[in-house]
Amino acid sequence: MSKIIFCKKYKEYLEGLDKVPYPGPQGLEIYETVSKKAWNEWLENQKMLINENQLNLQDRDSRNWLKEQMELFFSGEDYARPRGYTPPKS
Repeated sequence: MSKIIFCKKYKEYLEGLDKVPYPGPQGLEIYETVSKKAWNEWLENQKMLINENQLNLQDRDSRNWLKEQMELFFSGEDYARPRGYTPPKS
């Protein structure tokens, strides 16, 4: 059975993640406060940012920038979007 969490992005109770997305305190914090819906949306956005900006994830600065964008995405602040991207209408 899926757990229900209060999603910090959508400010409502939604289905939570099935497991911690990565190790460490930040992974646990995401697991406890980010819904499956928001996480999947972030993964799609992250993929576009990596491809559009040709990020090398072996580069520490690229990883740090991507992490910063993830935090902005979940907090509802302005985050980087790929050039020309139009979000789907809900």
